Amino acid sequence: MIPFLKKNKDGKKPPKSTVPRTAQESIPFQRMFEDGTCRVRPGYYTRTIQYQDINYQLAQQEDKTAIFEEWCSFLNFFDSSIHFELSFVNTATDSADFEKSIRIPYQQDGFDDVRAEYSQMLRQQLSKGNNGLTKTKFLTYGIEGDSMAQVKPRLEHIQNDLMNNFHRLGVLAKPLDGTERLRLMHGMLNMDGANKFHFNWKDLVPSGLSVKDAIAPTALAFKNSRTFQMGGIFGAVSFLNITASDLSDQLLKDFLDMDSSQIVTMHIQSVDQNKAIKTIKHTITELDRSKIEEQKKAVRAGYDMDVLPSDLATYGRDAKALLKELQSQNERMFLVTFLVLNTGKTEQELETNVFQAVSIAQKHNCELCRLDFQQEQGLMSSLPLADCQIEIQRGLTTSSTAIFVPFTTQELFDNGKESLYYGLNALSSNLIMVDRKKLKNPNGLILGTPGSGKSFSAKREICNAFLVTDDDIIIADPEAEYAPLVERLHGQVIHISPASTQYINPMDINSNYSEEDNPLALKADFVLSLCELVVGGKEGLQPVEKTVIDRCVHVIYRKYFENPLPENMPLLEDLYNALLTQDEPEARHVAAALEIYVKGSLNIFNHHTNVDINNRIVCFDIKQLGKQLKKLGMLIVQDAVWGRVTANREAGKSTRYYADEFHLLLKEEQTAAYSVEIWKRFRKWGGIPTALTQNVKDLLASPEVSNIFENSDFVYMLNQANGDRQILAKQLNISPHQLSYVTHSGEGEGLLFFGNVILPFVDHFPKDLELYRILTTRLSEVAEAQKHE
Repeated sequence: MIPFLKKNKDGKKPPKSTVPRTAQESIPFQRMFEDGTCRVRPGYYTRTIQYQDINYQLAQQEDKTAIFEEWCSFLNFFDSSIHFELSFVNTATDSADFEKSIRIPYQQDGFDDVRAEYSQMLRQQLSKGNNGLTKTKFLTYGIEGDSMAQVKPRLEHIQNDLMNNFHRLGVLAKPLDGTERLRLMHGMLNMDGANKFHFNWKDLVPSGLSVKDAIAPTALAFKNSRTFQMGGIFGAVSFLNITASDLSDQLLKDFLDMDSSQIVTMHIQSVDQNKAIKTIKHTITELDRSKIEEQKKAVRAGYDMDVLPSDLATYGRDAKALLKELQSQNERMFLVTFLVLNTGKTEQELETNVFQAVSIAQKHNCELCRLDFQQEQGLMSSLPLADCQIEIQRGLTTSSTAIFVPFTTQELFDNGKESLYYGLNALSSNLIMVDRKKLKNPNGLILGTPGSGKSFSAKREICNAFLVTDDDIIIADPEAEYAPLVERLHGQVIHISPASTQYINPMDINSNYSEEDNPLALKADFVLSLCELVVGGKEGLQPVEKTVIDRCVHVIYRKYFENPLPENMPLLEDLYNALLTQDEPEARHVAAALEIYVKGSLNIFNHHTNVDINNRIVCFDIKQLGKQLKKLGMLIVQDAVWGRVTANREAGKSTRYYADEFHLLLKEEQTAAYSVEIWKRFRKWGGIPTALTQNVKDLLASPEVSNIFENSDFVYMLNQANGDRQILAKQLNISPHQLSYVTHSGEGEGLLFFGNVILPFVDHFPKDLELYRILTTRLSEVAEAQKHE
């Protein structure tokens, strides 16, 4: 073997030899096609599918069992004509590039100092995890065939079946095309990060280069029997000798949790069922023959013929049990080769990582053995080509093979332009950064007991969204907690109280208020809700009262729609006067109920709007409204939010709406019904509502209100009271282990539900930042912050 393989720069074919002379020649495939099919050798073609993780380790026991059984069925899908390989690739990302991806770009808008501080916080949180390690998973399958034309239909058919199998498991998966497969192999062969992947199919013919030139490392050196050098890193390949009588589903997870660049590979080959049964029967026959020989010896020696060597008895029992499994328990036979490729920047670091891997194997009563004199074959067998060059196999049944469950815990990290920070993954300490807009339904709930960090979490998200998106933000603030943040971001805080001179007009309307042609119909519905709240009573509004109110609404808006000037916008008083002109006594009954809100001491909603309702961030402070006006105030705020959402829709802009103390809105039928409408309809209008509440029971008080739960794909769950925990466990199908993350948990700790992903998180926001003093609601910390000012 040539100890040093240089990269062939000119792309010329190397001289024929059984020993590779260049790094390219060492890579064991012949041709990569653009659709992702690879001809590994004459008559053998492969494809690769990348798949995501699912939460196996955190799942309930019955869910774990269901995943395991589904995975067994997945494995049984492969017949003996399909070779397949599972690849688990952990590669280090460039820390500078990673920091750059989470840094918030400056926008020269007066808030770059806040962006700098938020980016500093993200860097501090990044240092606590290993987001610098990218973990990916792949399944590569291959079949024999005479030509590409012959194998392509079957490759497509197998791919469709595999995608369906992944779908049944709830796993996201996608087939890789030729460029993606080359990029994957380039990353595996250039783990030192020195070479960037540059490749274009159009460049191949003019340059005279092959696809291997785009992925080969600068050099491969096999200087001794136990390690190799690949570019700027050292590597060693070992195989797992499975000696344990009982395997754990933690074995593969423990290898994948190592904090170093490595590749774990499992080559799995199904054995023809008839052939497997025949082989085992032959083995049983041989064992029986040995047993007879031992009995003959016993008789000749004069001792009891039932006394047999223990190994012989054990092997006999095991072989018969295995035969029974294969014949009657939907088990198949597989030949498995389990390889671990460890790396290190120095030989010492490599040996440390190998030692850690050996310890993991020992912990599970297995043995990790170095591939002496087969390092090159081991390295090439680790590439996702379903081409195993190591002839060390272990026979396992379906269940034994499936115990290497390839699913652990999902990460939630998306470095998109509008991804927001939600804490650290409590299992891996990696950053959680996601974009709610990518969910099918971005509506959200923040749940937790008082003091668990609900308001802080909402403020952190508001601040982050303000800094990285163009979204408008509206806050309903019943406890006057958000003003410092809104003022720091130069927003508009609207104090609504009987003593305030800041007013919003509940009769405000814009031309986009409804998705139908007639915006007045929806506005009339709101006015009916408002009057129902004012008139009160168990029965609410009578049919005649509804009719006269609807009639009056159409009358009072006529002048505004003829000439839409701000001064022509009707007031509550116009509705009151219009009702008095009606003949029906019911109209006067409603007018009498409205009088205190028009001419009496509660007339704060009978004025034209005189605040900047169109500021990018608006906070409605309704703490001082008092009991009489709070319900009405909250309904009017909700209507103002709806008006803003509809106006922004025309501009193609999203609107984020935060409703703190949400349970207050659910206590009244009118505000609850309006809230349910918001949760059902906002998504289509670019609205992203978020409710904060400590009372989970109120959320499930009625079938209608429980729609809010069903229409929320984002749930940020902090510490929960005992009664609420049980309700949530049932509603959201949370396992006891998951529930432990919201049981007596600390501030800023809990569970995040993001679409189908459930993840425990920790958000210990650094307290030495100015941002923290603005975000906190702890009285002692607020007083301390005021001293600093």
